[in-house]
Amino acid sequence: MARFTLPRDIYFGENAIEELKNLKSCKKAFIVTGGSSMKKGGFLQKTEDVLKEAGMETHLFEGVEPDPSIETVFKGAKEMQQFEPDLIVAIGGGSPLDAAKAMWVFYEHPELSFDDIKDPFTIPPLRNKAIFAAIPSTSGTASEVTAFSVITDYSQNIKYPLADFEITPDIAILDTSIPLTMPKKLTAHTGMDALTHAIEAYVASARSAFSDPLALQAISDIFDSLVDSYHGDKEARGKMHIAQCLAGMSFSNALLGIAHSLAHKTGAEFDIPHGCCNAILLPFVIQFNSRVCMERYATIARTLGLPGNTDKQLTDSLVKAIRELNVTLNIAPTYRENGVTEEHLNQKIDFICENAVKDPCTASNPRPISVEEMKKVLTCAFTGEDVTF
Repeated sequence: MARFTLPRDIYFGENAIEELKNLKSCKKAFIVTGGSSMKKGGFLQKTEDVLKEAGMETHLFEGVEPDPSIETVFKGAKEMQQFEPDLIVAIGGGSPLDAAKAMWVFYEHPELSFDDIKDPFTIPPLRNKAIFAAIPSTSGTASEVTAFSVITDYSQNIKYPLADFEITPDIAILDTSIPLTMPKKLTAHTGMDALTHAIEAYVASARSAFSDPLALQAISDIFDSLVDSYHGDKEARGKMHIAQCLAGMSFSNALLGIAHSLAHKTGAEFDIPHGCCNAILLPFVIQFNSRVCMERYATIARTLGLPGNTDKQLTDSLVKAIRELNVTLNIAPTYRENGVTEEHLNQKIDFICENAVKDPCTASNPRPISVEEMKKVLTCAFTGEDVTF
């Protein structure tokens, strides 16, 4: 028996934020956001205005850092406990959305510790106090439709992907006017994160007839629109915003693989953005996994119209196309070229790879992997050498 879970409602298009005014049964809204971009663009004020128009009292929690910490989560949960909202609204990039999901858990269950929920599917039932609405500003993480939240323990430099269908938002609002404010580098990194989501979901062990079409459509749309989106095209930005959501619907149910396992661990250790880590890792992970699912990668390549007659040729074409996409997006192809020194890698590679094998995403990777094999994949992603084992 398998399960496929999405938010109850997904609103999309320009000015979709206006749909918040229909939540008239809610009385108190707790708004979680990150830095100043949503305020500068006027979207934070618009969100507050719409909620107040619906008759709600609001409380704002600002300043969620790019990789939200356990400390920020508990600070926000404490403020929630004091304000007692019946609606939680997260607006911004993946970080405030992820942080708000974790805050929601500890608001409803203040007796829990972080250790109680860091293992997959250990979160108790929510929605006893509040429902959750997510408004993404970036086109990549798809946190607005997923059962995941990535929280960082800075004392150990480890990112923990919380995983449970309980934290899937009730409402996702894809206002396509918001991602127009993204700078180019963020557009590139979040776009490659979305592509990695979709490709990993298509080959993941928990994939299904429900997740496959979403993943393939997302891959096709991302290849079609990411470069134009990177260069600021309005229509392409809107298409990417929907495509990353399709990828999120797929991977939230099909799960992910070792590109994300290593991205979670290397991003925290090397201080490299998550999407950039995925962009680096994806070609090497495809080479590693192709031993067991080459026909799936070949299907992706055929969908994209890439050259090749055999599954091997098509898979090689896919790897080449991803590497060319990275070049176009000005993403350096290896960890070395992103500033990681050989000394730093050698010092931390055992720690990184041991924890990457334990990462929840590893369990759904199509090819089993040992710590030694994980070290080889990471070393290839550092040097740029092809994975051949």
